Amino acid sequence: MKKTIYIVIALLIVVLSCNDAFTETVEVGALSDEALQNEAGINLLLVGAYSALDGIRENAFSDEWTSSGDNWWMDTISDDAHKGSTDGDQADLYALETFNWSTGNPYLLGKWTGLFSGVNRANNVLSVIGKVTEGDFTQQEAEARFLRAHFNFELQRAFGNVPFISVENFNNGEFNQPNTGPIWDQIELDFQFAIDNLPANQEEVGRPIQLTAKAYKAKVHLYQSEWSEASTLFNDVISSGKFALLSEFADNFRFAGDNSEESLFAIQFTADAASSPNGNQGGMLNFPNAFGFCCGFYQPSQDLVNSFQTDGSGLPLLDTFNQTDVTNDYGISSDEAFTPHTDPLDPRLDYTVGRRGIDYNNYGEMVGKDWIRANFSDISGPYLPKKNVYYHGEDANVGTGGWGQQQSGINYHIIRYADVLLMAAEAAVELNNLSLALEYVNQVRNRAKNMTFVQNGDGTGNAANYEIEPYVSFPSQDFARKAVRHERRLELSMEGHRLFDLRRWGNGVQVMNAYFENEARVITSFSDDPSPYDSKHDLLPIPITAIDLSGGTLTQNPGF
Repeated sequence: MKKTIYIVIALLIVVLSCNDAFTETVEVGALSDEALQNEAGINLLLVGAYSALDGIRENAFSDEWTSSGDNWWMDTISDDAHKGSTDGDQADLYALETFNWSTGNPYLLGKWTGLFSGVNRANNVLSVIGKVTEGDFTQQEAEARFLRAHFNFELQRAFGNVPFISVENFNNGEFNQPNTGPIWDQIELDFQFAIDNLPANQEEVGRPIQLTAKAYKAKVHLYQSEWSEASTLFNDVISSGKFALLSEFADNFRFAGDNSEESLFAIQFTADAASSPNGNQGGMLNFPNAFGFCCGFYQPSQDLVNSFQTDGSGLPLLDTFNQTDVTNDYGISSDEAFTPHTDPLDPRLDYTVGRRGIDYNNYGEMVGKDWIRANFSDISGPYLPKKNVYYHGEDANVGTGGWGQQQSGINYHIIRYADVLLMAAEAAVELNNLSLALEYVNQVRNRAKNMTFVQNGDGTGNAANYEIEPYVSFPSQDFARKAVRHERRLELSMEGHRLFDLRRWGNGVQVMNAYFENEARVITSFSDDPSPYDSKHDLLPIPITAIDLSGGTLTQNPGF
């Protein structure tokens, strides 16, 4: 399917006909409505809708990395990551990280317009299908509605109060719809249509199947605390036997894990022999400065690294992980002596975070400050991202030429099976089915226990004191809730989930303000910058440009 998308995008430069008072002639480079009202035309438009998953399109309002479908910069306004680079580079993202939010911030507009571009492309497919009088296009309709539900879900959880643009609105040119409240019901209807009409299997990778739609609809229920509905659907997906955890955690972020049995739905990134316009353009700022690339963004926080500490029996420090810090080299130059952390750690840490003295994706041991672009006075820290940076030697994921060299071909997992297990565990906890929650969490932990650990560069053994074991029991619902939430962070950190988890759990104010204080112990300049997190930050503000262009139809979220 990847190759199909790229050919189609070249063809679909313009999909609307020219139809004015002077001529009925279709302009050069355009396709008439009639030309699209057939199987070939519908399939071309549908692939165009898939291509919007990465958030990148021509004539965008903002830079590519603002609208990226991997939500990388959303992690920088959580406790998982810092903006990275130097404080003055990408000042608009620095303002988001420090909670000095403006409704004119281009990152907000980039995300808003990128997602609505996807909604409109999906609606275009549905519009053309509605005009065809012959043939059965139920499956194409189901895929288009699945995609529309995905884009609307992303809008809903980011901005909270968003307009729903129906195919009828699209046909009538009525795009200025009010944002009077949540659109969960419309999202559920689209996913239900997908459940009822998608096939059990697809010939082309990247297209959703019925079980994918079930998992996604379950996620929608989870976000509304509808535990029974979510649990039923998650358990259907799990019991189907269709999906499984990979034996190697790290393969989810390598070429070997693309479209594997752990991947339910993913953005189909790829590198090519030109400038890699189909690679992950959101992640192109994230490569280590030491590789000769720009730019060194998206640096994991000390708070995140601390959360991977274990207690001597292989279990996490649920309430006390910030009482001690994992040893770090912040403030220490690369040519100065440094003794790495020796206490026990969850082995997933070193497949998630690049830190001094540990192999970095087969590029060799990270040497410390010389690999970090930022100065010690910047609020960036001593760590680097790993999951979205391709491994040395995996040429299939490496672009070429300028920016293209930094556009990784690693797929981004919108939903992977470990995520499903942990969401199912969360629903089970809230239904007080602690034994089921324990089973699901331990599946994830046992995979981490039995995987290959990161090794020393000289081949003498494990790179750190790795220690992880499954839970013996969940003695109470409160303990189970903490365990599941912490496990989500350990398993899914630096994958764009953390901000949304904090919001839906309702503990963003508590967690984020504690994070500001704790993080400043290591990154001393951090204490001077962040404004307090309060309840209004549980939603992004509606971009002022969108409100202005709507003619006042859209209203702003409270507090902005």
